Amino acid sequence: MSASVVDAPKRRRLGSRIAPAAFLLPFLIPFLLIFIGPIGYAVVQSLQKVERVAGLFGTPTTVWAGFAQYQRALSDSDFVASIMRVLLFGVIQVPVMMGIALLVALLLDTQSARLKRFHRLAVFAPYGIPGVVAALMWGFLYDPRLSPIVSGLEAVGLHPDFLGTDHILWSIANVVTWTYAGYNMIIIYAALQALPSDILEAASIDGARPLRLAFHIKVPLIAPALVLTAVFSIIGTLQLFTEPEVLKTITTTITSTYTPTMASYSAASANDYSYAAALSVLIAGVSFVLSFGFLRFTTRWNGTS
Repeated sequence: MSASVVDAPKRRRLGSRIAPAAFLLPFLIPFLLIFIGPIGYAVVQSLQKVERVAGLFGTPTTVWAGFAQYQRALSDSDFVASIMRVLLFGVIQVPVMMGIALLVALLLDTQSARLKRFHRLAVFAPYGIPGVVAALMWGFLYDPRLSPIVSGLEAVGLHPDFLGTDHILWSIANVVTWTYAGYNMIIIYAALQALPSDILEAASIDGARPLRLAFHIKVPLIAPALVLTAVFSIIGTLQLFTEPEVLKTITTTITSTYTPTMASYSAASANDYSYAAALSVLIAGVSFVLSFGFLRFTTRWNGTS
């Protein structure tokens, strides 16, 4: 028996071990370079600080600082207030947006719905508008000097202050809801379209009315899609940046640390990179804890764990 025949099984076993790694490389290399690399660099940067030798105008030197930047962030009342602000924002805005997206998707999924393609496009269209443009457009509608909405409400005796301290957070929530409700609706609608028709037909034959069919049959079956969109929304809430940053130019009620990402951006703009990195890592950590906690809660609630 030749040596090549004897080694053939060994080569096949070696090939079966190498093949999965070879198939993973096209994903693994960009993942490490684009995702893990920046996170790792931010973590290292957050553990450092810049000191100047020989006074304020001395040569800057980067030194190891441990968790000093994190202690500074957690004792920063502005940053803590921004975290609490976006958490309040998310508690109100995410359920409202998800409710609108679910309701529209259920209405479009009914057999009596007309012009489905047009209505899907109409609801989804705001998502195609850049966030800066959407914020500017709504900023004009909020501005009492320009807004026809404010003028109309004042004509009937109402005096809304959409850019005031008490309302600005919910004015931002309105812009975010207007932009992303259609995006979530498309995901939920796609899940509805994938439901087995025999289950819906059986429920109809058993006498399920449209409302019962929608909320007792369809909604439980599309729970994974609802959880997915909710997780996306939770992560997006803590990344709230574009809308308040744009509206900041037309109102003084939004500060440079109004949201956590604005606080990190403000620190980076002031060349305080280590502190900005620490804020970014904290934001990522809170996003992970909230999204993972929500997934665990929904999994336990559905009884699948």
